[in-house]
Formats: sequence, C-alpha cells, structure tokens
Amino acid sequence: MTTLKAASLAEQVRDAMLANDRATRMMGIVVGEVGPGSAQAQMVVRADMLNSHDICHGGFVATLADTAFAFACNAYNEISVASSFAIELLAPSREGDLLSAHCVEVSKGGRSGLYDATVSNQRGECVAVFRGRSHTARGRPVTAL
Repeated sequence: MTTLKAASLAEQVRDAMLANDRATRMMGIVVGEVGPGSAQAQMVVRADMLNSHDICHGGFVATLADTAFAFACNAYNEISVASSFAIELLAPSREGDLLSAHCVEVSKGGRSGLYDATVSNQRGECVAVFRGRSHTARGRPVTAL
C-alpha cells in the first residue's frame, strides 16, 4: 500500500471511529493527525477533571493516551483492542492545560502490536509516558470502505 493510500485509510478509519466514540466526545478529546500506526489526540483539562489536589486525575491522562493508542492501532482498518497498557505519570496537569498525546507503533506482527505514547502539555513538558499492547481481530474491518 502506498504511503498516500495508507494515510487516507487511517483518516477514514479515524472518522468512522469518531462517529461512534461517545467517551472521546464526552471528554472533549480531539483526534487530529493519524497515519499508519500513529495518532495524535488533544484535550483541555477541565475543572471536572481535577482531583482533590486540584490536579488532573491520572485516569483522564491515561484515557487521553489510550485514545491516541486506539486510533494508532486501528489505522489499518482491522479492529484492534488493547490487551494491556501501563502509564507513568511524570508531572501534574492543571485546569486549562492543553494536553497532547502522540502515539507511535513500535512493533506489529501477527495479531499483536506494541505502541508508545507521550503526553505533553502546551509548554512541551512531558507529563506522562504510556505503553500499550494491542490485539487485532484479523479480517474484521473497523469500517466498510
């Protein structure tokens, strides 16, 4: 598949996934650039995402990274789900911060994939690192083309 075709496919998959992704909408996550095995997602930390210490709850940071991971591993138009992930929270995020998650494929073979994501704030400071493993359901497309 040519690079242009693969990028176009990833964009079509992104659009199809977003049409039915209620969690992403609820959290105000915007999925931007996607490509074969890669995706970027952003969200603004809202007041209702803060914990009792007035910092963004780690679960919201994990959800942002997991969202970028989901769009990266589904970009080939085969249904892929997380089989596991781990996240390291490195710095706090505060209300109004713009968080950006960038996920890239490390390895893909058979029905397994390995992906790394970084989450940074608007100042370019890394606030979290994420590693996810995916499982692909071969022959099951995300969307009909």
